[in-house]
Amino acid sequence: MKSTLNPYLSFREGAREAMDFYHGVFGGELTLSTFGEMHASEDPAEQHKIMHSELKTDAGFTLMASDTPNSMEYTTGSSISVSLSGDDDAELRTYWDGLADGGIIALPLEKAPWGDSFGMIQDRFGVNWMVNILGPKD
Repeated sequence: MKSTLNPYLSFREGAREAMDFYHGVFGGELTLSTFGEMHASEDPAEQHKIMHSELKTDAGFTLMASDTPNSMEYTTGSSISVSLSGDDDAELRTYWDGLADGGIIALPLEKAPWGDSFGMIQDRFGVNWMVNILGPKD
């Protein structure tokens, strides 16, 4: 799989409703994972919030979104991140290192609960990035 560049929308809450709407508009296949399903939050109020969603359309679009945990800052206007993903570890880590130069690492690039390597960074220009490197297949 080659590297891809995807928009990733962030919400305080409401990612499920937004993605259901986009699914209705664009069609395709929608997958949703909650914080509860991924055992990613101990806060009972977050169990049904969306940790990750992905809409893949027949036209080749990919749109991703999630709800922002209560413990993380959320400011309107910072509701989009650019998501880089793929299975080329070396290529994606090179991108990560370049973006980190002068940037702020919000979440280090390390193994995530879903088995991939994942990290979040704000580059020196204030653009939010997410990097997801596919883990080994079972």
